[in-house]
Amino acid sequence: MNSDLKMHGGRSGIGIIGKLFLWNSLLISIFYGTLVVLYLEVNHMMHLSDEIIHKRQKISMLTKKMIENLLSMEENEKKYILLKNDDYYRFFISARTEFESGLDAVVSLESSDFTLPEIWRQIAAEYDSLCSGRRPSSGDTAWIDEQTIGRWIGSLKQAQIDNEQQIARANFELNRWGQRAVLHGFIGLGVSIGAGMIWIFFVARTMMRPLRALLGGIRSIADDRFTRPVEVQSGDEFGELARAFNDMTKRLNEEQQMRAEFITTLSHEIRTPLTSIRESVNLIAENVMGPTNDRQAKFLKIASAEIGRICELLNRLMHVSRLEENVFRIHPVPADPLEFVIKSIDHLEPKARSKGIYIDLRVNCSLAKIMGDAKHLQQVMFNLLENAIKFSKPGGRIEVEVDPDKEGSLVRYCVADNGCGIWPSEQKSIFNKYFRGRQARRHVDGVGLGLNISKQIIAAHGGRIWVESRPGQGSRFFFTLPAASEAGTPGTKECQQTADGQAGDDD
Repeated sequence: MNSDLKMHGGRSGIGIIGKLFLWNSLLISIFYGTLVVLYLEVNHMMHLSDEIIHKRQKISMLTKKMIENLLSMEENEKKYILLKNDDYYRFFISARTEFESGLDAVVSLESSDFTLPEIWRQIAAEYDSLCSGRRPSSGDTAWIDEQTIGRWIGSLKQAQIDNEQQIARANFELNRWGQRAVLHGFIGLGVSIGAGMIWIFFVARTMMRPLRALLGGIRSIADDRFTRPVEVQSGDEFGELARAFNDMTKRLNEEQQMRAEFITTLSHEIRTPLTSIRESVNLIAENVMGPTNDRQAKFLKIASAEIGRICELLNRLMHVSRLEENVFRIHPVPADPLEFVIKSIDHLEPKARSKGIYIDLRVNCSLAKIMGDAKHLQQVMFNLLENAIKFSKPGGRIEVEVDPDKEGSLVRYCVADNGCGIWPSEQKSIFNKYFRGRQARRHVDGVGLGLNISKQIIAAHGGRIWVESRPGQGSRFFFTLPAASEAGTPGTKECQQTADGQAGDDD
């Protein structure tokens, strides 16, 4: 068995489930890794944002208020000392209470992750030592001298400046971490996309390629062609499936070879005694063995015809066997595209006339020569015309058309009849070996080899054969052949000949 594609079997490897698990684990790791990085960076950004909004901004606001409170305390203390008006004393106490509340609020902001500048602790300690429990005196002495208040105001202003700088730095840091999070997010996205593309390539390479190879092998079997072993270089389930498919293909090839040898042997064995029987019948019919009456002559004629039919079937079986054994060879040469058509029509003309069927040959006026083996191509045309004759109704018409395709690289042939047509469900199978449609099984003899032989001959020429048909409306069989050159051949001929035609389900 020819085998250019070898199965790389016997290798152990990770199965499909293992591969899917590994790749999905990688993708999940990248995804969640990116999420973790983004979470940490966003958490740090939230910490900076909390420090700016809830601490630094609050310190800035409280500092400004405390400076106003110190100025108000100094002003109302002086007015109270001079005017002895209790309203000024109440204003003083209110400003002092607000100052103390602000100072306590700032000091309470300090925590394990947020440290206040030393200046705040100094102001708090000094305020407690100088002012705790004291109130403005009734004399001319100030509760807190102007120098101390001025120093506190200066310290608070400096603290406010430092706090604003810290806010600016924190905003800059927040922006930097935001850009970093965006960058890492894009990196994670890019890595995920890259891993996804690699995953797609991996799936296409390790799954789609073996699937396509197996699909091609299965289609070749469906097309009645036993293919060479498929190549699947993997140790997973696809490799196991390919090995099973190749084993099946090998077995089918062996059985097909055995069947072809059996048919060839049987045909030879049957044809030898059948030839002797035919010669004996012919000798008796020719009165060599003595005179025969009319009744005997009639039955001898029937026997001779039946023996001839059996010989024809044996010849076709042997032909198919030679095709299966690769004995069949074509020798394409530049040839007239009409010669084998005309010979086939001339050969079948008497048979067609006997049913009152006419054949019209319509040829394009400009045809290039074809590359083909005229002997085998004549067999193709003969098979198609003979099938058309078998299935056409008496008095019908068969049309044979020959014309080039649009590009001029192919020559297209068509054999059309007005017979019973082919069911759509059977049209894909009529070129299979031994297939015979319902109409053929009911009305005509045959073994279902003619169209299969024609298909193999056309395929060997690099062409294509197909059918278009509707039940009750006849059939149109097409095939194409490669053109040998751009040169044209003389043209249109009209031939009135007899042929019984329909889509060849049986032959």
